[in-house]
Amino acid sequence: MSSYLFIIKSELPLVIGTFLDMDPEGDWFLKGNLLIIIVSVLIILPLALMRHLGYLGYTSGLSLTCMLFFLISVIYKKFQLGCAIGHNETAVERKSPPSLNTSCEAQMFTADSQMFYTVPIMAFAFVCHPEVLPIYTELCRPSKRRMQAVANVSIGAMFCMYALTATFGYLTFYSSVEAEMLHMYSQQDLLILCVRLAVLLAVTLTVPVVLFPIRRALQQLLFPSKAFSWPRHVAIALILLVLVNVLVICVPTIRDIFGVIGSTSAPSLIFILPSVFYLRIVPSEVEPLYSWPKIQALCFGILGVLFMAISLGFMFANWATGQSHVSGH
Repeated sequence: MSSYLFIIKSELPLVIGTFLDMDPEGDWFLKGNLLIIIVSVLIILPLALMRHLGYLGYTSGLSLTCMLFFLISVIYKKFQLGCAIGHNETAVERKSPPSLNTSCEAQMFTADSQMFYTVPIMAFAFVCHPEVLPIYTELCRPSKRRMQAVANVSIGAMFCMYALTATFGYLTFYSSVEAEMLHMYSQQDLLILCVRLAVLLAVTLTVPVVLFPIRRALQQLLFPSKAFSWPRHVAIALILLVLVNVLVICVPTIRDIFGVIGSTSAPSLIFILPSVFYLRIVPSEVEPLYSWPKIQALCFGILGVLFMAISLGFMFANWATGQSHVSGH
Protein backbone atom coordinates (compact mmCIF):
# COMPACT_ATOMS: atom_id res chain seq x y z
CA MET A 1 0.00 0.00 0.00
CA SER A 2 2.87 2.36 0.72
CA SER A 3 3.97 2.36 -2.91
CA TYR A 4 0.50 3.35 -4.11
CA LEU A 5 0.17 6.14 -1.57
CA PHE A 6 3.61 7.44 -2.50
CA ILE A 7 2.47 7.79 -6.11
CA ILE A 8 -0.43 9.88 -4.84
CA LYS A 9 1.97 11.94 -2.75
CA SER A 10 4.26 12.69 -5.69
CA GLU A 11 1.75 13.04 -8.54
CA LEU A 12 -1.32 14.71 -7.06
CA PRO A 13 0.41 18.03 -6.21
CA LEU A 14 1.76 18.23 -9.76
CA VAL A 15 -1.66 17.58 -11.28
CA ILE A 16 -3.46 20.10 -9.07
CA GLY A 17 -0.67 22.64 -9.57
CA THR A 18 -0.93 22.25 -13.34
CA PHE A 19 -4.70 22.71 -13.31
CA LEU A 20 -4.47 25.80 -11.09
CA ASP A 21 -1.32 27.09 -12.82
CA MET A 22 0.44 27.26 -9.47
CA ASP A 23 3.75 26.12 -8.07
CA PRO A 24 3.24 22.71 -6.39
CA GLU A 25 5.73 23.72 -3.71
CA GLY A 26 3.98 26.97 -2.91
CA ASP A 27 0.66 26.69 -1.13
CA TRP A 28 -0.13 24.47 1.83
CA PHE A 29 -2.98 22.67 0.06
CA LEU A 30 -0.53 21.42 -2.58
CA LYS A 31 1.68 19.60 -0.09
CA GLY A 32 1.89 15.90 -0.89
CA ASN A 33 1.88 14.82 2.75
CA LEU A 34 -1.39 16.61 3.39
CA LEU A 35 -2.99 15.37 0.19
CA ILE A 36 -2.37 11.68 0.92
CA ILE A 37 -4.05 12.11 4.30
CA ILE A 38 -7.07 13.76 2.64
CA VAL A 39 -7.29 11.04 -0.03
CA SER A 40 -6.93 8.31 2.59
CA VAL A 41 -9.76 9.71 4.71
CA LEU A 42 -12.21 10.72 1.97
CA ILE A 43 -11.73 7.96 -0.64
CA ILE A 44 -9.63 5.02 0.50
CA LEU A 45 -11.10 4.55 3.98
CA PRO A 46 -14.77 4.38 2.88
CA LEU A 47 -13.91 1.79 0.22
CA ALA A 48 -11.76 -0.17 2.66
CA LEU A 49 -14.65 -0.41 5.12
CA MET A 50 -16.70 -2.58 2.77
CA ARG A 51 -17.27 -6.04 4.15
CA HIS A 52 -16.67 -8.11 1.00
CA LEU A 53 -13.90 -7.87 -1.58
CA GLY A 54 -16.30 -8.59 -4.44
CA TYR A 55 -17.79 -5.11 -4.13
CA LEU A 56 -14.49 -3.67 -5.37
CA GLY A 57 -14.51 -5.65 -8.62
CA TYR A 58 -15.73 -2.69 -10.64
CA THR A 59 -13.14 -0.34 -9.18
CA SER A 60 -10.42 -2.89 -9.98
CA GLY A 61 -11.58 -3.03 -13.59
CA LEU A 62 -11.47 0.75 -13.77
CA SER A 63 -7.93 0.71 -12.34
CA LEU A 64 -6.81 -1.78 -14.98
CA THR A 65 -8.29 0.41 -17.72
CA CYS A 66 -6.38 3.41 -16.38
CA MET A 67 -3.09 1.51 -16.42
CA LEU A 68 -3.76 0.34 -19.97
CA PHE A 69 -4.22 3.99 -20.93
CA PHE A 70 -0.87 4.69 -19.24
CA LEU A 71 0.82 2.03 -21.37
CA ILE A 72 -0.71 3.30 -24.62
CA SER A 73 0.36 6.86 -23.80
CA VAL A 74 3.96 5.84 -23.07
CA ILE A 75 4.14 4.00 -26.41
CA TYR A 76 2.63 6.97 -28.23
CA LYS A 77 5.06 9.40 -26.58
CA LYS A 78 8.00 7.26 -27.65
CA PHE A 79 7.07 7.63 -31.32
CA GLN A 80 6.11 11.29 -30.90
CA LEU A 81 9.29 12.39 -29.11
CA GLY A 82 11.76 9.92 -30.55
CA CYS A 83 14.83 10.45 -28.40
CA ALA A 84 13.84 12.94 -25.69
CA ILE A 85 17.35 13.46 -24.31
CA GLY A 86 18.27 17.12 -24.50
CA HIS A 87 14.79 18.26 -25.54
CA ASN A 88 13.86 20.34 -22.53
CA GLU A 89 10.67 21.55 -24.15
CA THR A 90 9.27 18.04 -23.97
CA ALA A 91 11.06 16.50 -21.04
CA VAL A 92 11.53 17.80 -17.55
CA GLU A 93 14.76 19.72 -17.29
CA ARG A 94 17.22 17.91 -15.09
CA LYS A 95 20.90 17.38 -14.45
CA SER A 96 22.16 13.98 -15.46
CA PRO A 97 24.98 12.46 -13.44
CA PRO A 98 28.21 12.36 -15.42
CA SER A 99 28.37 8.58 -15.10
CA LEU A 100 25.23 8.10 -17.19
CA ASN A 101 25.28 7.70 -20.93
CA THR A 102 23.28 10.63 -22.32
CA SER A 103 23.28 9.44 -25.93
CA CYS A 104 20.28 7.85 -27.63
CA GLU A 105 21.78 4.39 -27.54
CA ALA A 106 20.12 1.52 -25.76
CA GLN A 107 22.29 -0.53 -23.43
CA MET A 108 21.28 -4.13 -22.96
CA PHE A 109 22.90 -4.39 -19.54
CA THR A 110 24.41 -1.94 -17.08
CA ALA A 111 26.40 -3.12 -14.07
CA ASP A 112 26.52 -0.61 -11.23
CA SER A 113 25.31 -0.21 -7.67
CA GLN A 114 21.86 0.84 -8.85
CA MET A 115 21.15 -2.56 -10.39
CA PHE A 116 20.44 -3.93 -6.93
CA TYR A 117 17.26 -1.85 -6.88
CA THR A 118 16.09 -3.43 -10.12
CA VAL A 119 15.63 -7.05 -9.11
CA PRO A 120 13.74 -6.26 -5.87
CA ILE A 121 11.41 -3.93 -7.77
CA MET A 122 10.78 -6.60 -10.41
CA ALA A 123 10.12 -9.17 -7.70
CA PHE A 124 7.81 -6.78 -5.85
CA ALA A 125 5.76 -6.29 -9.01
CA PHE A 126 4.67 -9.93 -8.96
CA VAL A 127 4.02 -10.39 -5.24
CA CYS A 128 0.33 -11.25 -5.49
CA HIS A 129 0.25 -14.14 -3.02
CA PRO A 130 -1.83 -12.36 -0.34
CA GLU A 131 -4.68 -11.80 -2.80
CA VAL A 132 -4.97 -15.44 -3.90
CA LEU A 133 -7.24 -16.72 -1.14
CA PRO A 134 -9.57 -13.68 -1.06
CA ILE A 135 -9.96 -13.88 -4.85
CA TYR A 136 -10.53 -17.64 -4.64
CA THR A 137 -13.39 -17.16 -2.19
CA GLU A 138 -15.03 -14.63 -4.53
CA LEU A 139 -15.10 -16.98 -7.56
CA CYS A 140 -18.52 -18.23 -8.64
CA ARG A 141 -17.43 -21.88 -8.73
CA PRO A 142 -14.12 -21.89 -6.87
CA SER A 143 -11.73 -24.62 -7.88
CA LYS A 144 -7.99 -25.06 -8.22
CA ARG A 145 -8.21 -25.10 -12.00
CA ARG A 146 -10.25 -21.90 -12.20
CA MET A 147 -7.95 -20.13 -9.75
CA GLN A 148 -4.92 -21.22 -11.78
CA ALA A 149 -6.54 -19.81 -14.91
CA VAL A 150 -7.22 -16.50 -13.15
CA ALA A 151 -3.62 -16.35 -11.93
CA ASN A 152 -2.17 -17.18 -15.36
CA VAL A 153 -4.23 -14.54 -17.15
CA SER A 154 -3.65 -11.87 -14.50
CA ILE A 155 0.10 -12.36 -14.12
CA GLY A 156 0.58 -12.75 -17.87
CA ALA A 157 -1.33 -9.56 -18.62
CA MET A 158 0.54 -7.61 -15.95
CA PHE A 159 3.88 -8.92 -17.19
CA CYS A 160 3.12 -7.71 -20.71
CA MET A 161 1.99 -4.30 -19.46
CA TYR A 162 5.00 -3.84 -17.17
CA ALA A 163 7.44 -5.01 -19.83
CA LEU A 164 6.04 -2.79 -22.57
CA THR A 165 5.82 0.26 -20.30
CA ALA A 166 9.39 -0.18 -19.09
CA THR A 167 10.72 -0.86 -22.58
CA PHE A 168 9.13 2.13 -24.30
CA GLY A 169 9.82 4.39 -21.32
CA TYR A 170 13.50 3.46 -21.47
CA LEU A 171 13.62 3.86 -25.25
CA THR A 172 12.26 7.40 -24.82
CA PHE A 173 14.82 8.66 -22.31
CA TYR A 174 17.48 5.92 -22.44
CA SER A 175 20.08 6.17 -19.67
CA SER A 176 18.64 9.47 -18.44
CA VAL A 177 15.39 7.85 -17.34
CA GLU A 178 14.61 8.55 -13.71
CA ALA A 179 13.02 6.43 -11.01
CA GLU A 180 9.68 8.25 -11.46
CA MET A 181 9.21 8.19 -15.21
CA LEU A 182 6.19 10.48 -15.39
CA HIS A 183 8.32 13.30 -14.02
CA MET A 184 10.45 13.12 -17.16
CA TYR A 185 7.67 14.45 -19.37
CA SER A 186 6.50 18.04 -19.62
CA GLN A 187 4.04 18.96 -16.90
CA GLN A 188 2.10 21.07 -19.40
CA ASP A 189 1.50 18.17 -21.80
CA LEU A 190 -2.26 17.49 -21.88
CA LEU A 191 -1.85 13.78 -22.59
CA ILE A 192 0.63 13.31 -19.75
CA LEU A 193 -1.71 15.24 -17.46
CA CYS A 194 -4.49 12.79 -18.34
CA VAL A 195 -2.08 9.91 -17.72
CA ARG A 196 -1.26 11.31 -14.29
CA LEU A 197 -4.95 11.53 -13.49
CA ALA A 198 -5.47 7.95 -14.68
CA VAL A 199 -2.56 6.67 -12.60
CA LEU A 200 -3.82 8.54 -9.55
CA LEU A 201 -7.27 7.05 -9.99
CA ALA A 202 -5.85 3.56 -10.52
CA VAL A 203 -3.60 3.53 -7.46
CA THR A 204 -6.24 5.15 -5.26
CA LEU A 205 -8.77 2.46 -6.13
CA THR A 206 -6.18 -0.30 -5.72
CA VAL A 207 -5.29 0.50 -2.10
CA PRO A 208 -8.58 -0.86 -0.64
CA VAL A 209 -8.13 -4.08 -2.63
CA VAL A 210 -4.66 -4.56 -1.15
CA LEU A 211 -5.89 -3.73 2.34
CA PHE A 212 -8.54 -6.48 2.35
CA PRO A 213 -6.21 -9.53 2.49
CA ILE A 214 -3.97 -7.81 5.03
CA ARG A 215 -6.91 -7.19 7.33
CA ARG A 216 -8.23 -10.70 6.84
CA ALA A 217 -4.84 -12.19 7.68
CA LEU A 218 -4.62 -10.10 10.85
CA GLN A 219 -8.09 -11.17 11.89
CA GLN A 220 -7.23 -14.83 11.33
CA LEU A 221 -4.04 -14.49 13.36
CA LEU A 222 -5.33 -12.37 16.22
CA PHE A 223 -9.03 -13.28 16.37
CA PRO A 224 -9.36 -16.74 14.79
CA SER A 225 -12.51 -17.78 16.68
CA LYS A 226 -14.25 -14.41 16.77
CA ALA A 227 -17.32 -13.60 14.69
CA PHE A 228 -17.36 -10.62 12.37
CA SER A 229 -17.33 -7.31 14.22
CA TRP A 230 -17.72 -3.91 12.63
CA PRO A 231 -15.69 -2.07 15.31
CA ARG A 232 -12.78 -4.49 14.84
CA HIS A 233 -13.20 -4.32 11.05
CA VAL A 234 -12.99 -0.51 11.11
CA ALA A 235 -10.22 -0.35 13.71
CA ILE A 236 -7.85 -2.60 11.75
CA ALA A 237 -8.41 -0.56 8.58
CA LEU A 238 -7.73 2.69 10.44
CA ILE A 239 -4.55 1.36 12.06
CA LEU A 240 -3.20 0.05 8.76
CA LEU A 241 -3.90 3.31 6.94
CA VAL A 242 -2.31 5.38 9.70
CA LEU A 243 0.85 3.25 9.69
CA VAL A 244 1.16 3.35 5.91
CA ASN A 245 0.59 7.11 5.81
CA VAL A 246 3.33 7.65 8.40
CA LEU A 247 5.71 5.48 6.35
CA VAL A 248 4.97 7.34 3.12
CA ILE A 249 5.39 10.74 4.77
CA CYS A 250 8.77 9.77 6.23
CA VAL A 251 10.32 8.06 3.16
CA PRO A 252 11.78 10.51 0.59
CA THR A 253 11.60 8.53 -2.69
CA ILE A 254 9.40 5.81 -4.13
CA ARG A 255 12.41 3.80 -5.25
CA ASP A 256 13.47 3.35 -1.63
CA ILE A 257 10.02 1.98 -0.81
CA PHE A 258 10.05 -0.40 -3.77
CA GLY A 259 13.61 -1.44 -3.02
CA VAL A 260 13.10 -2.20 0.67
CA ILE A 261 9.74 -3.92 0.22
CA GLY A 262 11.01 -5.82 -2.79
CA SER A 263 14.09 -6.94 -0.87
CA THR A 264 12.14 -8.14 2.17
CA SER A 265 8.56 -9.13 1.45
CA ALA A 266 9.18 -10.37 -2.09
CA PRO A 267 11.90 -12.91 -1.18
CA SER A 268 9.85 -13.97 1.83
CA LEU A 269 6.68 -14.58 -0.18
CA ILE A 270 8.35 -15.97 -3.30
CA PHE A 271 11.29 -17.97 -1.93
CA ILE A 272 11.49 -18.31 1.85
CA LEU A 273 7.95 -18.91 3.13
CA PRO A 274 6.91 -21.44 0.45
CA SER A 275 10.08 -23.41 1.17
CA VAL A 276 9.55 -23.32 4.92
CA PHE A 277 5.90 -24.32 4.58
CA TYR A 278 6.79 -27.23 2.32
CA LEU A 279 9.48 -28.46 4.69
CA ARG A 280 7.17 -28.16 7.69
CA ILE A 281 3.89 -29.39 6.22
CA VAL A 282 5.04 -32.40 4.21
CA PRO A 283 5.78 -35.17 6.76
CA SER A 284 9.05 -37.07 6.73
CA GLU A 285 7.16 -40.31 6.09
CA VAL A 286 5.96 -38.96 2.75
CA GLU A 287 9.11 -37.06 1.78
CA PRO A 288 12.32 -37.80 3.72
CA LEU A 289 14.41 -34.81 4.72
CA TYR A 290 17.15 -35.76 2.27
CA SER A 291 14.80 -36.35 -0.65
CA TRP A 292 15.31 -34.33 -3.81
CA PRO A 293 12.10 -32.21 -3.47
CA LYS A 294 13.00 -31.15 0.07
CA ILE A 295 16.59 -30.41 -0.94
CA GLN A 296 15.22 -28.22 -3.73
CA ALA A 297 12.93 -26.45 -1.27
CA LEU A 298 15.83 -25.86 1.11
CA CYS A 299 18.00 -24.45 -1.67
CA PHE A 300 15.10 -22.27 -2.76
CA GLY A 301 14.81 -20.84 0.74
CA ILE A 302 18.56 -20.25 1.03
CA LEU A 303 18.48 -18.46 -2.32
CA GLY A 304 15.78 -16.14 -0.97
CA VAL A 305 17.80 -15.34 2.15
CA LEU A 306 20.89 -14.56 0.06
CA PHE A 307 18.85 -12.45 -2.32
CA MET A 308 17.41 -10.46 0.60
CA ALA A 309 20.78 -9.98 2.30
CA ILE A 310 22.64 -8.89 -0.85
CA SER A 311 19.93 -6.48 -2.02
CA LEU A 312 19.51 -4.86 1.38
CA GLY A 313 23.27 -4.66 1.86
CA PHE A 314 23.84 -2.76 -1.36
CA MET A 315 20.88 -0.46 -0.73
CA PHE A 316 22.10 0.40 2.75
CA ALA A 317 25.56 1.01 1.30
CA ASN A 318 24.07 3.40 -1.26
CA TRP A 319 22.22 5.28 1.46
CA ALA A 320 25.36 5.50 3.59
CA THR A 321 27.43 6.87 0.70
CA GLY A 322 24.71 9.23 -0.51
CA GLN A 323 24.27 7.52 -3.89
CA SER A 324 20.61 6.59 -3.49
CA HIS A 325 19.48 9.78 -5.22
CA VAL A 326 21.20 8.84 -8.46
CA SER A 327 18.69 7.71 -11.05
CA GLY A 328 19.37 5.18 -13.71
CA HIS A 329 17.78 2.44 -15.73
